[in-house]
Amino acid sequence: MDQNPQPAQTLRDVPDWRYLLQEYDELYRYLPAGGSDRIRGHQRKVREAITRLIRKNADLRPQPPEKKPVTAHLRRALDEGRQGVLAPAVRALDAVAPHLSWQYGYEKVPKGLANSYAYAELAGQNGPVISDEIILGVVLFAPGCTYPAHAHKGITESYVCLSGAVSENHQGVYVPGSMIFNPPDHLHRITVGDREPALLAYAWIGDKADLHEQKMVFTRPRK
Repeated sequence: MDQNPQPAQTLRDVPDWRYLLQEYDELYRYLPAGGSDRIRGHQRKVREAITRLIRKNADLRPQPPEKKPVTAHLRRALDEGRQGVLAPAVRALDAVAPHLSWQYGYEKVPKGLANSYAYAELAGQNGPVISDEIILGVVLFAPGCTYPAHAHKGITESYVCLSGAVSENHQGVYVPGSMIFNPPDHLHRITVGDREPALLAYAWIGDKADLHEQKMVFTRPRK
């Protein structure tokens, strides 16, 4: 037994994580809602959850750093993001980038996707910032990636494009500064431009059971 256990860390102990949460708050405070009450309400819920994390000085549970093949594109994505309209958020993300644990989230990853996709959780039940009411993270796509159709049961999801360009369900193109809104159970498929990687921030809001018992499953295409 460890006779001198290390004290738990908090947001005040590691300011880079606090700054990153502050930048997420800025994203959901100032990006336009396009006149949509549903999107505006989602933005408010995300901000309120982040504010509670900062005010209570949330605990940190560092995850072992983990890379995936797609993280070979991360430096390019961050460098491109530094030139864009959300540069402050990208700089804050870059500060914690060496500590991110990149994952797939699927027991069986479709052929080809293992080299072109991964996500890293920033806040959630498993950390690094401990929360049971919101999940925040980033997802990285290689150029030309197609992320198959999927939906999230009971979860309201939003993406904020930090760099690159993506399309969802072939309906519109999202570039840095754009927000994609997916209501619960909405089936969505993402495609990525051929020339550059795409880096997106995301937020999940939902009941605690839905957030932490979510099973990542792709929808099989009809034959």
